[in-house]
Amino acid sequence: MKQTNRKYLLIGIPLLAVVGCLLAAILIYNKVSSNSLSLVTDDRIDVTPQQIRTMRDIGEWEFLSVSDEEMIDTVRRGIFFDDQLVRIYYGTLRLGIDMKQLRDDAFSASGDTLLVTLPPVKLLDDNFIDEARTRSFISKGTWDTSVREDLYQRARQKMLQQCLTPQNLKHARQNAEEQFSEMLRAMGFEHIKITIDESD
Repeated sequence: MKQTNRKYLLIGIPLLAVVGCLLAAILIYNKVSSNSLSLVTDDRIDVTPQQIRTMRDIGEWEFLSVSDEEMIDTVRRGIFFDDQLVRIYYGTLRLGIDMKQLRDDAFSASGDTLLVTLPPVKLLDDNFIDEARTRSFISKGTWDTSVREDLYQRARQKMLQQCLTPQNLKHARQNAEEQFSEMLRAMGFEHIKITIDESD
């Protein structure tokens, strides 16, 4: 009888271990199944500080170049003869964006679209007259530097009026949008909407 009881006891220990393992497995399964598991993809659109620094390092980005020439003259009346000075000025006005003015908050996201606000398109260089090419077409009499400076400033104003037109600024903005979009697509962004600040 003692040997028989020992057999039941030996058989009962492994059986209890198996049942315990089954109960533990059922409890774990119920706990896991009660929580919803799902795979989530991260579709956030983010421009890193390093990318912003790289864009700022571009500096002045030209989108339209307009060349112009202006003939400016002045006359000084005399008793017997008139003095006359006629000069021809050549200039190239470059329209673009100073990327150093790109703000930290220039980029945001709306759904899967990257929203970008760029600095204004403006004249990149105020000294656009090529003085090395300036020529006196007619020069009669003696003229001091103040007269030549006056002719220079008149030529500059005429070039600004001729070249900084709404149409040219619009064309430069369109070029800016196209070229900036191409750069962002090359960086991996697919859906892009660009706004250019026109406050300047």
